[in-house]
Amino acid sequence: MLPAHEIHRELVLVGGGHAHALALRMLAMRPIEGLRISLISPASHTPYSGMLPGLVAGHYNFEQTHIDLARLCQWAGVRFIAAEVTALDPQQMQLSLAGRPPVYYDLLSLDIGSQPELDSVPGARAHAVPVKPVAGLWQRWQVLRERVLARAPGTDYRIAVVGGGAGSVELAMAMANSLATDSPGIDLWCGAADILQNYNKRARSAVMAALARQGVNVHLGARVERVEGDALLLAGGTRVSYDDLFWCTGAAAAPWVAASGLATDAQGFLAVRDTLQSLDDDRVFGCGDIATQINNPRPKAGVYAVRQGPVLAHNLGAALLGKPLRQHRPQQRFLSLISLGERLATADRGPFSATGAWVWRWKDRIDREFMGRFEQLPEMMPIRPWGRLPQLPEEARPHCGGCGAKVGGDALATVLAQLAQAYPAHCTGSDDDASVVPVADGQTVLQSVDMLRELVGDPWLMGRIAANHALSDLYACGARPLSALAAITMPFASPEIQQRELQQLLAGALHEFAAVDCRLTGGHSMQGPELNVGFVVNGVTPDSGALLGKRGLRAGDSLLLTKPLGTGTLFAAQMQLRADGRDIGAAIDTMLQSNAIAGELALANGASAATDITGFGLLGHLLEMLGDDLGAELELTALPLLGGALETMRAGIYSTMHAANARSYASLAQGADVDEPLWEILFDPQTSGGLLLGIAPQVAVALRETLRERGYIHAQIIGTVAHRETAATPVVTVHQSRAFAAEP
Repeated sequence: MLPAHEIHRELVLVGGGHAHALALRMLAMRPIEGLRISLISPASHTPYSGMLPGLVAGHYNFEQTHIDLARLCQWAGVRFIAAEVTALDPQQMQLSLAGRPPVYYDLLSLDIGSQPELDSVPGARAHAVPVKPVAGLWQRWQVLRERVLARAPGTDYRIAVVGGGAGSVELAMAMANSLATDSPGIDLWCGAADILQNYNKRARSAVMAALARQGVNVHLGARVERVEGDALLLAGGTRVSYDDLFWCTGAAAAPWVAASGLATDAQGFLAVRDTLQSLDDDRVFGCGDIATQINNPRPKAGVYAVRQGPVLAHNLGAALLGKPLRQHRPQQRFLSLISLGERLATADRGPFSATGAWVWRWKDRIDREFMGRFEQLPEMMPIRPWGRLPQLPEEARPHCGGCGAKVGGDALATVLAQLAQAYPAHCTGSDDDASVVPVADGQTVLQSVDMLRELVGDPWLMGRIAANHALSDLYACGARPLSALAAITMPFASPEIQQRELQQLLAGALHEFAAVDCRLTGGHSMQGPELNVGFVVNGVTPDSGALLGKRGLRAGDSLLLTKPLGTGTLFAAQMQLRADGRDIGAAIDTMLQSNAIAGELALANGASAATDITGFGLLGHLLEMLGDDLGAELELTALPLLGGALETMRAGIYSTMHAANARSYASLAQGADVDEPLWEILFDPQTSGGLLLGIAPQVAVALRETLRERGYIHAQIIGTVAHRETAATPVVTVHQSRAFAAEP
């Protein structure tokens, strides 16, 4: 049997909607040998729509109402790609992504939800805050709430909500409840004669009473014809003012769905059969609000997406395995539970309606049970394999190592030819056994090499991180990058998938190399059980001819760190499903930040020494800089840390290399006030970490501020250098509440 990690087909899920979250969990419980699953979503967290009003009202916090997609994917063994899809080409089986190379699929599913229809009313798109995507709504609401609460007492402030369905009335009451102690005027503008037109009379009456109790002014038969920067123009000519405007009208589809050429309904939503497959293409599935079941159309509501999840999971697997698909039959009626701002709710189903605190508790229990499926993930995955792809050979031979397990020449040549078109000045490999690097007279060539195992599942990001990680050695010397050679081990997979993977990986690396005019001139690739990527990088001295070195610190120098610490503990926590996806995303952002500008500024400001912080951790690299004669004092509270890093340290979550780094503990002396988890960060191994600089104290503060202005927002002075009195004197002394002379 082939190894479980050999990949022959790719399933791509676009969007983190309710159906996808459920289907992903189910597919993980029944793995298919030879299949890789990727989830593409713009953000690591996706909101559960049923709890959004409670979040705005203040009944829940962010974590209780959002599914951490990055954590779910880590648990499920699914690749998470944080990106926005901009186009779909079904013929090429290709998805275009904003700001990065396309992604290819063998089977595709869309669950990206809907968005308010903004274009039918002039000015709405320019001036209104759409309720969807919810991430944008939540960010805007937090800013608005602070602004309202900070305004002068008695100041008039009007919030307008345009709509009339469940989403708009819930939002209006949630905002009113959140601002109850200092409530502005909240107006709900509804173009119809009644709110909640598909609800029974008792439910509508209960909601109208709740709106009045919360102080929301409801305007019925008030159709908005135009939106201005501070006013709504209604049918009939009435002009009403607002300070903030939220738009919650009929649903609209992302334009790229219809632009793909696949069949859609009249509103542009993907038209699907009851198997949830596109009418035109069996390889494309759709669910949730973005899709319309042509034989059984239903309103756009989250409850339908939840019911589609199990059918979608089965049909995706069945389509891959050549088994019969199921038909999804959506219910005719569904139970609607409407939050009333307070801890009250109204239930509506057919002729049945009820209102009260007990209905809210009922709704709360249902919502928490749903979210519990993604909060409490099984620690041990059950062994219930669904099957193996029919594309896999019945009898597999072991992978040959006699050829060095190299990636096929055709795939490599194709990828390099394509990338040469996108990066003509920087992808300049040749067929020669060695590449000639042009160097100007009098310049010194510097060379370094760095390798990384797979740290993130997204190969484009992995290529960028690996390139930055390798280039940092040059920047720490003040050198200018000139050329690079790749050394890559690709996971065992079909030739087609290896080509896709290599395309993403090298395109990510070239994204970074091209930004600093560094040529990728060649390299070596092979196959193996897991991804490894590295680069040999060559650089030359800058025009000034000066270079930085590790050894050059002077007694009295300030120590300045350009990036925050914590990647080791955070990614260890991710592997244990104990990291927040937002913290992982922020860590990736810092790893993608180049040290090029920091190196230039260090040279320009006369830095005495520099090194980049990587696998040996801050303390290990500092000890290399200090040598035998110098010591240092570090201020722990000055250390810039990534969000969540101290929490994972306190939980005892350490990277594998942490223990080896901690052997340098003998070089430390601790003040009495030192918090142990805080100094443990000194041993945390970093990937694509910042530069540690030695700088004269009289210019240290100015350099720190310049670094912050140039994007190194966490740059901080963390200590000072001093002579060691004797060999027995501790090399590094750590404190927790001292100020340095270099501080203003």
